Amino acid sequence: MYQNGKILVGKNDQVSAYILPKMANRHGLITGATGTGKTVSVKVLTESFSAAGVPVFVVDVKGDLAGTACMGSMNENISSRVEKLKLDDFRTQAFPVVFLDTYGHNGHPMRTSVQALGHRLISKMLQLSDAQDSVLAMIYKIAADENMPLYDLADLQAMLTWVSNNRGRYSNVYGNLPVQTLTTIQRRVVELRDQVQEHFFGTPIFKHSDLRAIDADTGMGRVTILDAQELFGNPTSYVAMVLWLLNDLFENLPEVGDLDKPKLIFFFDEAHLLFSQMPQPVIDQVIKVVKLIRSKGVGLYFISQSPADIPNEVLAQLGNKIQHGLHAYTPSEQRAIKAAADGLRPNPDFDTKQALQNLGTGEALVSFIDEKGQPTITQKVTVLPPQSQMGPIDEDTRRRIINSSPLAGVYDHKTQEKSARTIVEAEMATLRAEQDRLKQETESAKLEAAKLKEEARLAKEKAKLEREQERARKNSLSYKLTSKVVNKATNKVIDKSLNKMMSGIFGTSSKKSRSSSLTDKVIDKGLDTLWKKLMK
Repeated sequence: MYQNGKILVGKNDQVSAYILPKMANRHGLITGATGTGKTVSVKVLTESFSAAGVPVFVVDVKGDLAGTACMGSMNENISSRVEKLKLDDFRTQAFPVVFLDTYGHNGHPMRTSVQALGHRLISKMLQLSDAQDSVLAMIYKIAADENMPLYDLADLQAMLTWVSNNRGRYSNVYGNLPVQTLTTIQRRVVELRDQVQEHFFGTPIFKHSDLRAIDADTGMGRVTILDAQELFGNPTSYVAMVLWLLNDLFENLPEVGDLDKPKLIFFFDEAHLLFSQMPQPVIDQVIKVVKLIRSKGVGLYFISQSPADIPNEVLAQLGNKIQHGLHAYTPSEQRAIKAAADGLRPNPDFDTKQALQNLGTGEALVSFIDEKGQPTITQKVTVLPPQSQMGPIDEDTRRRIINSSPLAGVYDHKTQEKSARTIVEAEMATLRAEQDRLKQETESAKLEAAKLKEEARLAKEKAKLEREQERARKNSLSYKLTSKVVNKATNKVIDKSLNKMMSGIFGTSSKKSRSSSLTDKVIDKGLDTLWKKLMK
């Protein structure tokens, strides 16, 4: 509850435990066994920060936080706790809530891009080996160098196909890109698409600025609830989405130093998943973000069962702590209790380790950062009751809130931007058109060649036929007789010409000339008669 410029978390008979808004960006930790009251603590802090004008982003794994949007009721449990803690100014109220859901079922869709998520988180979601991840990193590099944006998994599939088809070209520049590895990654992408059904990726991409809004009607900080009931069924995707948000905030928010109150408070439920399932480079990045993001006005609050779920490097950065009860039935649980007790500043009035095992539901050991930036002495308190409705809300109420939300219509429908898939499809279409053109030219050339070949064949056959006809004509009896007669006549003509020449030279009697002339006439007449018969 926001009271006198401070956030009242819990009380006992002597002490009121407050979180100072200007120290809220020193991060926090809420831990405890199942059923000890962690959800109520998250809800109280969410309401209090909102009332203080601080936007809140909270992940709702079970659906229990949705009631923050509705006014609470003074039932018997709430009334008795209000009376016990002497909360004279306590009142029930609703808070400005926006629902998000990566699947778009219980809130506005919340999408990111394959490119923004980064190859390491995608590699984790695809369950790739280190060698396969290195190839995926090259795919990302090629996409960036070729200006081919990777918005969704269809884009990643298209990019893998493109690189595979042009492997020789890219291997010379980016190193070996084995076909088998590309095929394996392609298959894993198909499997992931079946799991997330393309809800997780695409455009429009959610803008982190929409998390940092103040409600115009009340002046309260907007409470953005990511409904993760369905998403949590795929823990790797759940962690990847939250990590993307953290990284996006870290990379894009400006440095602001210490403020009177944070620009955003971020609650991350089931925080053990963040560190138990991620590769070491991702964990290192989370540690970096936790250490540095507070200077950008963001407070991170991790929720888990035990402090042992959180790496020591992160624990050292978590100044505001709410520790609910822990069980000590096994040696590992006893070690967890010792670790939790060691992480709290001792109170001489009680044994911290023993107190952790005796806390009732709704009770907690708390230690917050004071004005001097030091943790306060641990106090055993009863956590305040929430002012809004406890538990889930009905479907009609949720739908009414979604439809009247400031984000209504902003992210509800996917858009199609120019991306790797559209670029590859255009390139492939151009390639197919060129191939079709070349095919047509080849077919035309083949037809022309066949035509010329056929013409050559016909000409060859015609020439052959003519030769055969000529040969047959020359072998015929008429041709042979004609040739013989002609040759004989020709010889006679030649003889006659020679005789005349000789007569002119040496002289002959007129009688002989006349006799020769008569002979010639007889021969000519006989030849003419024979020729006419042959021609018939």
